[in-house]
Amino acid sequence: MSKMMKTSPVCVFCIFLVLLISFTEFVFSQLIVNFKNGGGETLVEKISANTSADTVTLEFQASDGSYITQFIDYKSEVHIFRLHVLGEEELGRTEPQVLCFVSRFMRSDFISSDAMSKLRQKNPTAIRTPEEDRGLLTLTFDLSVNLNKAYVISPHIFNVCSEAKDGIFGQESDLRTISKSLAKEYHTLMASTTPLHPNQHGRCRDVTQLHLPCVCRLHICLGWYPCGLKYCHGTDTSGRVVSYRCGIKTCKRCMAFNYLVQYKYKCLWDFD
Repeated sequence: MSKMMKTSPVCVFCIFLVLLISFTEFVFSQLIVNFKNGGGETLVEKISANTSADTVTLEFQASDGSYITQFIDYKSEVHIFRLHVLGEEELGRTEPQVLCFVSRFMRSDFISSDAMSKLRQKNPTAIRTPEEDRGLLTLTFDLSVNLNKAYVISPHIFNVCSEAKDGIFGQESDLRTISKSLAKEYHTLMASTTPLHPNQHGRCRDVTQLHLPCVCRLHICLGWYPCGLKYCHGTDTSGRVVSYRCGIKTCKRCMAFNYLVQYKYKCLWDFD
């Protein structure tokens, strides 16, 4: 009768660690990208994918020192932009602001989390240039989102926006569309928000008194991101024409967020 081979506790731990690392690499992946902004400065962008949660996070520090995060929740069809905006010291406002903007995500705007997790780059120090400039997208936010009720829109808003003391904003039109596409109750989604009325107020650039409410405009630019997949054509062993994935399409997109602030001094950068 043969004896069973014994495995030491250290070896068992090593096997467990290898399996854990392999699983983690499958679920989480990260890409570091260098790109140039409109002023010619080189910025570093980090894009990570979580295929288990079906999410992607894109983050970078802008040339003015502000920190921008785009969090995509594919299951909920929303993306969240979290902005850490530095204070305007030369204007007497040193405290930073943290803001969140929640809007509907179109799957045609970004590759899937699974495709993102498979991206690799041969030269991580190269400066990347987007193939397509998708121009400026202007969004006006007419809702204030309650952090403690926001899980009905996306279960990730609470963690992503927990520091956004200066406001979490959404759009009624987005929630109406999401309620139809995901078969969610519209009134339940709206119950997590409070209506704002930006059309009743002027732009902050036109308001002279610092303690009056106004509509602030905040600009951000995503200088490089994978916006689609490329497919090539070939033939299989039987001679039939087949298509296969052979790369990614990259884009640039700038956005202008219009949102209501209670005081003009919360928007001293709005001059344009």
